[in-house]
Amino acid sequence: MRLSESAAVTGSDVMFCILCLCPRQHWEAFQYITEIFILVPALLGLKGNLEMTLASRLSTAVNVGKMDSPIEKWNLIIGNLALKQVQATVVGFLAAVAAVILGWIPEGKFQMSHAVLLCSSSVATAFIASLLQGIIMVGVIVGSKKTGINPDNVATPIAASFGDLITLAILAGISQGLYKCLDTYPYVSSLVCAFFMCLTPLWIVISSKHPASRTLLYSGWEPVITAMLISSIGGLILDKTVSDPNLAGIVVYTPVINGIGGNLVAIQASRFSTHLHFHCAPGEVPDEAKGCYYPCRTFWGSGANHRSAQVLLLLVIPGHLIFLYTIHLMKSGHTTLTPIFMSVYLAAATLQVLLLLCIADWMVHSMWRSGKDPDSFSIPYLTALGDLLGTALLALSFHFLWVIGDQDSDVAPGLDGSNAHL
Repeated sequence: MRLSESAAVTGSDVMFCILCLCPRQHWEAFQYITEIFILVPALLGLKGNLEMTLASRLSTAVNVGKMDSPIEKWNLIIGNLALKQVQATVVGFLAAVAAVILGWIPEGKFQMSHAVLLCSSSVATAFIASLLQGIIMVGVIVGSKKTGINPDNVATPIAASFGDLITLAILAGISQGLYKCLDTYPYVSSLVCAFFMCLTPLWIVISSKHPASRTLLYSGWEPVITAMLISSIGGLILDKTVSDPNLAGIVVYTPVINGIGGNLVAIQASRFSTHLHFHCAPGEVPDEAKGCYYPCRTFWGSGANHRSAQVLLLLVIPGHLIFLYTIHLMKSGHTTLTPIFMSVYLAAATLQVLLLLCIADWMVHSMWRSGKDPDSFSIPYLTALGDLLGTALLALSFHFLWVIGDQDSDVAPGLDGSNAHL
């Protein structure tokens, strides 16, 4: 599969995100516990923290021959899956704590029942989505190896494609179900949270038995937790923006801009990492990456991956145009596709990916130079930064459009009190 084809696959998750998120933002749980929106970027970020990191690690293992032996292959798979479940449970719990701190405590509002529901929804969603996606990823990696396809071009995009769909659907279903039980069976949320948390020791024991995952069990928390916190800040921006009825349409475009940006930069980071594993010893970088970083190096340098950076950047505008038109046809975006809106939106999306590709080039080589495996450390940071940049740029775009008068009739009334489009 060529890079352009594999990158195109990454957009499939955006279609499903639109279908999943649009009706669910009007469900009772999302209306009365808006802090759930803070969870959305953090939980969607799990695909970067866990799934796409797993895909990148196993893809590199395939390319360097570490999965040729059946015993070694299954040791890698079982250990990494168990490690992923531990990380998913802990990150899900911490994401809920962050949502409570960022959403309620600054305003002096706190309801224990809602906090428990938030925690249960987050932990259950993270656990179930991680397990399902992990199984899918193992199948993709093993299938790619058997068919001779480079998993760097396939595994990461597919991990991203299924990630948003599965996570959003599970989060919406669980949170709404627990909300309906809140009055009649208030203890259900606590039981759900306790059940998944009690499984954590089992996964720790399994992952600690495999050398490949034992090291990451103790040292791999920094990027995962830091990325979750970065994504939660993006979630706070989303929550505050969605709370403004004039800007409510942002909720549909958030998974689009975040999904595409995170997917594209993850492909590039995975390719960088594989190239370094093949051609450089840990701590050493290619000649073109030595010295101070400068942005032009990413796109016009003499390195092996500058062409892929050009292709990924060129995919941004046509990809977003397709999904903007899809949202328009589905009448789910709450925003008329005016030329001004499209220009501002596409400028924000292009700037996001441009920054991410430059950051990926600098970050992957810096981590390799410092002795860290970029397969495990870079992608969580990059996808979290993608969520933060995408949400922030999108919020600024919507605010800018509102200020200049490019407002939408089904988002807020006009200046004269009518619903005419300005």
